[in-house]
Amino acid sequence: MFRITKEFHFSASHQLTHLPADHQCARLHGHNYIVVVELAGAELNSDGFVRDYHELAPLKNYIDGSFDHRHLNDVMEGPSTAENMARHFYDWCVSRWPETAAVRVSETPKTWAEYRP
Repeated sequence: MFRITKEFHFSASHQLTHLPADHQCARLHGHNYIVVVELAGAELNSDGFVRDYHELAPLKNYIDGSFDHRHLNDVMEGPSTAENMARHFYDWCVSRWPETAAVRVSETPKTWAEYRP
């Protein structure tokens, strides 16, 4: 199986209001997010790619236009956890690129959430 990944960055605020008031994530705060999309295929296309990285530009446009420097509580359904964001970006990607295998989201250099069906 061939696998490729591409990384995207954005900054946003959020607040996990469903958590107890004394939980640090219940307070308004922000992160410098990293989103990594993984595509996989058993075969390569005629150009020798799983998919040309250039074809992933719509994801950058979507992130920049809908998530970057936004308050995630205003743009996402449900809690704006890294786990829910990974699933959201996976669903968005797989509807455009069926070879999408997983999406990972990082809120900090030491934390990652992944959605992989």
